[in-house]
Amino acid sequence: MLKTFSMTDIGQKRKLNQDYVFSTEEQIGNLPNVFIVADGMGGHNAGDYASKYTVETIVQEITDSNESDVVKVLTQAINVANAHIRQKSKEVEDFAGMGTTVVVATLQGTTLQVANVGDSRLYIVNDQMQQITRDHSLVEEMVRMGGLPREEARMHPDKNIITRAVGAQDTVEIDFFEVEMQEGDTILMCSDGLTNMLEDEEIRIILGGQRDIVEKAEKLVEAANRNGGKDNITVILIEPFA
Repeated sequence: MLKTFSMTDIGQKRKLNQDYVFSTEEQIGNLPNVFIVADGMGGHNAGDYASKYTVETIVQEITDSNESDVVKVLTQAINVANAHIRQKSKEVEDFAGMGTTVVVATLQGTTLQVANVGDSRLYIVNDQMQQITRDHSLVEEMVRMGGLPREEARMHPDKNIITRAVGAQDTVEIDFFEVEMQEGDTILMCSDGLTNMLEDEEIRIILGGQRDIVEKAEKLVEAANRNGGKDNITVILIEPFA
């Protein structure tokens, strides 16, 4: 039986929460469940508009789609959101340059399918933490090219510069991943407000040390805030075999 819990928190430093979260265990369109984290960027109101609208559009497009292929459904949905964000940023001066990360997941039986744009993340957590998504960020490119050690990436001053976002270009490039779930796996989806404040091992220990899924999410957010809470913090936890 599937167990899920999601929450978002403004953090300690920001005046506005530009993260947006959607989570349902119910079927939407042809997908058995849908989980989304988006982290908006842009001036006052622009980032929260971009994240909220993108998530709402994806949900609506999934609802209306007759397509059963997950990749096709999510590609169409994210492309529609991208076109709208581009249009809106041209029409409304305050919205110029806005965009958002997005990570979307759906679990069909034991098969997890994931779409990703930007640097919000999806992990599989058991005895270790495995990042499934790949950050579309300047720092990640530097790590991949061998110019920056992985352990220095989290503290790098340019870590917030992302190389792909919904709304950044007229076309959006989406990464897709497929993972088979194993007994004992927990799925963690989050914005960088969590991962910039906590090491992977800290996250893994917190997830292993709490009794229920609600407490796990709350403790993650508490820990991120305790470490500085420099950004909005969003978490979705999914336990496929609870």
